Amino acid sequence: MDQSAANGHPVRSRDEWLIARKALLAKEKEFTRAKDKLTRMRGELPWVRIEKNYLFDGPDGKQSLAELFDGRSQLIVQHFMLGPGWQEGCVGCSFLADHADAARRHLVQHDVDLVVASRAPWQEIEPFKKRMGWLFPWVSAYESDFNSDFNVSFTDEQRAAGKAYSNYAFGDPGINEIGGHSVFFKDADGRIFHTYSTFNRGDETLIGTYSYLDLMPLGRNERGKNHDLTDWVRHHDRYNKDGHE
Repeated sequence: MDQSAANGHPVRSRDEWLIARKALLAKEKEFTRAKDKLTRMRGELPWVRIEKNYLFDGPDGKQSLAELFDGRSQLIVQHFMLGPGWQEGCVGCSFLADHADAARRHLVQHDVDLVVASRAPWQEIEPFKKRMGWLFPWVSAYESDFNSDFNVSFTDEQRAAGKAYSNYAFGDPGINEIGGHSVFFKDADGRIFHTYSTFNRGDETLIGTYSYLDLMPLGRNERGKNHDLTDWVRHHDRYNKDGHE
């Protein structure tokens, strides 16, 4: 029996590895069943009807929330942190958005569309989108209450008073924009309903890169000063360059 260590990790025989692997498999199956139950509970949440007529700006001009569905009954909106005057979008939101085009190819075949929305004006979104090479629809909520109503944009006054409603609690999120995802349903009569929103690590399951890393022996290996993606993730055109410019 080899009791040596590789990279500080214990090394054992194949038979011992199988015992440990099967024990973990039981836990993985337990987690999968719990996740399936949570998914069912998410689908059972009540819905809220959208009464406000939100308008967005994009490459095709003004669009309503209903038009963002593009003929489908389900819509997921990524709240992308790109505020007015920003030179580029949030690195974490960009990391997540890098996965969107591949998913959207399949989503649109299954009665779901995916759209990205930011508070920056469209003319400030367009060059960054072009730079990153993304194809998904991206619209500006600059002239609407969409971002404030869905609690992803805050005023300085709200933050200073601890009245910014972020991730279902009042406080100061530390920034005027946060990321997240909101989900909507449009019925045959054209009525739109808000069904779900998630923020912070709630939308982490949409990051496929993390799913790969979670299988790796070193895991996410985020061991810098922040212990999160900011320790290593860059805009994909900035890898091999120094820091976040």
